[in-house]
Amino acid sequence: DSVLLLSSMNLPGGELRRRSAEDELAMRDYLQEGDLISAEVQSVFSDGAVSLHTRSLKYGKLGQGVLVQVSPSLVKRQKTHFHDLPCGASVILGNNGFIWIYPTPEQKDEEAGGFTTNLEPVPLSDREVISRLRNCIVALVTQKLMLFDTSILYCYEASLPHQIKDILKPEVMEEIVLETRQRLLDLEG
Repeated sequence: DSVLLLSSMNLPGGELRRRSAEDELAMRDYLQEGDLISAEVQSVFSDGAVSLHTRSLKYGKLGQGVLVQVSPSLVKRQKTHFHDLPCGASVILGNNGFIWIYPTPEQKDEEAGGFTTNLEPVPLSDREVISRLRNCIVALVTQKLMLFDTSILYCYEASLPHQIKDILKPEVMEEIVLETRQRLLDLEG
């Protein structure tokens, strides 16, 4: 559990907030309890409580996509957690083990600042890519391979000859992760 203070947020479009009672009530138009958000850890207190902030326009409310929860030890620490993959989907790899897979937006809507939710139906082709990525991440986790943009992409490419549902079969899982591991080794040396 964590805390996201109103003072640790910007309004959509990066507009500065006016600290008033009306402003506090208006924040419910953007975020409510139970919303899934992308935020950065601002500080960790001595009692274990965590304070978040969404001051950058890349953070905000998460819209349509799939959340996969994995062991945080399998997520490789990197400078950036946001990756647009060439297969047409994007992933956010959280250090807390939460991975968000979503369709790559056609245009970056910087004006909204991450607080508008697109409720348009996601095309079948995008849903298939997201499902395949999700199953690939599950396969990589099952085989204890580190998760980062390159390993996920290599696994996705190795899974293309198979049906999406077949990726979760143990023999197929082992085959595609073995191919992914080999490509990663070839890349290193």
